[in-house]
Amino acid sequence: MDNNAYAFLLKYSSPYSILVVTKEDRLVELSCPFEVEVIKDVKYMMIGEKKEVTLVKLATNNKLVYIIDDKPYFYCYFNIII
Repeated sequence: MDNNAYAFLLKYSSPYSILVVTKEDRLVELSCPFEVEVIKDVKYMMIGEKKEVTLVKLATNNKLVYIIDDKPYFYCYFNIII
């Protein structure tokens, strides 16, 4: 991805919230901090643990990253708790 495309994506994103679709097909905005549950073992986190996301970022590979305890983790290791 070139710098212009990356800048375009960042223009419309916020590190302080995330848009999610609920089971009822409603679009809601969750503000940070929000709670997630670990669904795959990653680093020092075990499946079933609950963690707090303080920021949401976009990695250079265009994947969503949650900042938990000041460390980045890909979103695919977690389920959002609504």
